[in-house]
Amino acid sequence: MAALTRALELLESAVGYALASTALVTPQSLSRPTPCPAWDVASLLAHVGDSADVLHEAIGAVPVAAGRSDPVPRARAKLLALLAAIASSRPADRPIAIGDRELAASIVAITGAIEVTVHGWDIAVACDADRPVPAGLATVLLATAPLLVPANGRLGLFADPVRLPDPAGPGDELVAFLGRQPFRGDSDGSTWSA
Repeated sequence: MAALTRALELLESAVGYALASTALVTPQSLSRPTPCPAWDVASLLAHVGDSADVLHEAIGAVPVAAGRSDPVPRARAKLLALLAAIASSRPADRPIAIGDRELAASIVAITGAIEVTVHGWDIAVACDADRPVPAGLATVLLATAPLLVPANGRLGLFADPVRLPDPAGPGDELVAFLGRQPFRGDSDGSTWSA
């Protein structure tokens, strides 16, 4: 039970981080490219909302319905509902069916924390904001990410890790491990790649 409680705390931190990133999105930034190949900010927000629904169901709650017309309020509503579900629900660390596999709820929550965190970072970068992943969250996710995102399981999910030229903080190390070039402040998008 302690593993699930800690995993849900990580997911809660990840959702809070991603929510703050969605506040940076303007109508003009919806069509901007993101570090995720072939996704603009609008499609990434839709993906984040869909991921929140899956995580919502995984912790045993019913996802909230949200309109599809405006991607920012929809994603925010989905993330806020997930936060509320995390705060009010402490399910048993039971097996959860994901595709053709069964995973413990704690593994699903940690995997969700990685996904939500990196996409929160992606949104911020696409909006030209330097919002590093908080060190405490990044440090814990870095410890588990190699187990959940192995070298042979990245295809279609994450690019190969990016080699950092200098020592970096845990936030930069996490996004580099997940195939992203840490943000360097240029607004032309050339400072990051997936």
